[in-house]
Amino acid sequence: MASVSRASALNMFAIAVVVAGAGLIVAGCSSSPPPARVPPALPGAAVPGAAGATPANAPSAQDTVAGYRLGPGDQVRLTVFRHEDLSGEFEMDGEGEFSMPLVGDIEGRGLTARQLEDRIETRLKDEGYLIDPQVSIEVLNYRPFYIIGEVNNPGSYAYVNGMTVVNAVALAGGYTYRADQDDIMIKRGGSAGRPIANVGPSTDVLPGDIIEVPERWF
Repeated sequence: MASVSRASALNMFAIAVVVAGAGLIVAGCSSSPPPARVPPALPGAAVPGAAGATPANAPSAQDTVAGYRLGPGDQVRLTVFRHEDLSGEFEMDGEGEFSMPLVGDIEGRGLTARQLEDRIETRLKDEGYLIDPQVSIEVLNYRPFYIIGEVNNPGSYAYVNGMTVVNAVALAGGYTYRADQDDIMIKRGGSAGRPIANVGPSTDVLPGDIIEVPERWF
């Protein structure tokens, strides 16, 4: 009788051990794995998906020629805040001027867009039209540039932002066999403009420039 009780006790102990072990296995399986570590963001780096994040190669808000000075043939969009009757698109005449409602003739030749904004704001205020005018200027179309000399199709061409000498020559059909590619000259802003030294294929071209490709002598 004692032997039977001892066997029953051993069986019950074995069952308890098995049950306890199974419980540990189930508990281990149901526990969540620890969260993956996320490396800290570098200072100034955009966080993907974050509001306001901007790709590193995103274009700027306004693509224009830095420090560009307006002149004859340029077309601008003039906006006077809250005054559509004074706003509009204007093209500068041969003297670099255009006529604006109420104000009359405005001279923009030789001014940057910001300087022209200041000039118009001053006129509107000083002549009593507006108390606190706010004006913005956007260049819509730049005046053309010119390429002459030893290229296959000399003439005037529409300016494109980012233009270089090699682009200009390509538009003009390339060099002739007589072209002296090492002595190209640029007159910045027209025939009376200042000459640009050390002109190469990557030299910037601006609206109104005259590019001259001379003939080589040997």
